[in-house]
Amino acid sequence: MKIPNVTDKGKVFMTCIMDKQFTRENIYPQHIVSYIYSGKLTLSYGKNALTFTAGDTILVPKNQLSRSVKTPVDGQPFKCVSMALPEEQLRKFYLNHPILETWTENISKQRPIKSHHLLESFFASLLPYFDMQDELPDAIVSIKIQEVLTIIDTVDKRASSILGTFSEHGKIDLEKYMEEHFMYNLPLERFAFLTGRSLTTFKSDFKKIFNNTPGKWLTEKRLNLAHHKLTAEKQKVTDVYHSVGFENLSHFSFAFKKAFGYSPSNIKSD
Repeated sequence: MKIPNVTDKGKVFMTCIMDKQFTRENIYPQHIVSYIYSGKLTLSYGKNALTFTAGDTILVPKNQLSRSVKTPVDGQPFKCVSMALPEEQLRKFYLNHPILETWTENISKQRPIKSHHLLESFFASLLPYFDMQDELPDAIVSIKIQEVLTIIDTVDKRASSILGTFSEHGKIDLEKYMEEHFMYNLPLERFAFLTGRSLTTFKSDFKKIFNNTPGKWLTEKRLNLAHHKLTAEKQKVTDVYHSVGFENLSHFSFAFKKAFGYSPSNIKSD
């Protein structure tokens, strides 16, 4: 499912995957809060992975690269409702609410919003709106965003350290970021943006750090990781190629054989 354009204002949208696993890579321009009604969601941030099930509320920060795997469970579809939180409304909200600045835990290692019956009731109240054929009116979306922010601030103050912080996306450690995120299938322009650089500066800094071009380095890293998954972890080729950053199986098989001299299908998985 294509994510709606959430750049300029808040949106409320439902994701429903009926009969098969669905995988995509995500970079949201706004913070997203989601509630899972049924099914299972696995989010990977670099080398860390988190799994969420029915009843979980998730906060996904803006401009954070992740991979999501949405899976139906026990005959029930994967179904969740998500809300995009516009910065303008967040700024107004946190003008009158204190921000927790001492929480230093990594969001990729712990869900920042605790389960609570107030959250369950709130998201249940959204379901009737999806029986409408038209989008929710902007006025209702704004009210609902204000409501969910109030509930989150009440049940789990830790989220304020993310939602109430408004720093610009600046330069970050390029070497560390690429080592943790090379397995994501993104164009170089996106890697440049996520590390706080123009494409030209990204390529220049990359060459200085890795003594290689981004394209060659990414291919080598992805193929080496794929080789490890196939030989040491005995994973199937069809489960590996996308997880290491290749868009399709044929391209992966061609590159793998060129690098190692044999096809990935020749590796036996137990």
